[in-house]
Amino acid sequence: MMTELRLREIYGNPSPRAAAKVIDALDKHCRAFIANSTFLVLATSDGEHLDVSPKGDPAGFVIVEDDHHLLLPDRPGNNRIDGMLNLLKNPKVALLFMIPTVAETLRVNGSATIHEDAALCDRCAINGRSPKTVLRISVEEVFSHCGKAPLRAGLWKPETWPESRPVATLNEMVRDHANIEVDSIEQSAVDELYRKTLY
Repeated sequence: MMTELRLREIYGNPSPRAAAKVIDALDKHCRAFIANSTFLVLATSDGEHLDVSPKGDPAGFVIVEDDHHLLLPDRPGNNRIDGMLNLLKNPKVALLFMIPTVAETLRVNGSATIHEDAALCDRCAINGRSPKTVLRISVEEVFSHCGKAPLRAGLWKPETWPESRPVATLNEMVRDHANIEVDSIEQSAVDELYRKTLY
């Protein structure tokens, strides 16, 4: 069975730089990264089950309230609300912020509460539409993460991207996963649904 001791024998200790980079507040660099981020993944857990959810909007969609608090709007989705249901049992969250063309990412760990206050939701409105709820995240740990994984993946290099979609459309996957009828498996149908329900 693997142990922490064995892992340290395999990997060694973190460098002093890596160990010291964790801070507990949003400094100017964190604020700039968040202000320019258009995409993040949000991790939650109810203590037994895990969930990771993608979140994306124009740059600046996550609002920095102060050195220790963020506001994250919840846009229209499939209404499963897995992450929010997790938060009712366990408020701990982890976020990974990304900026297109930037290899490095920003990691934030903390706790979140769910708010439906109209004034708070209106602060996060886009195209005149406010989210139904907003997460207020209390920041506990923040640190930048090196860009090796995105570089290895060629994430921001168009020359490494597939020339055409390499997987089935969403509707085709849902049809096959759930054995249910769908109106169309064409990508154009999925794109039209996105257009109508984006906000």
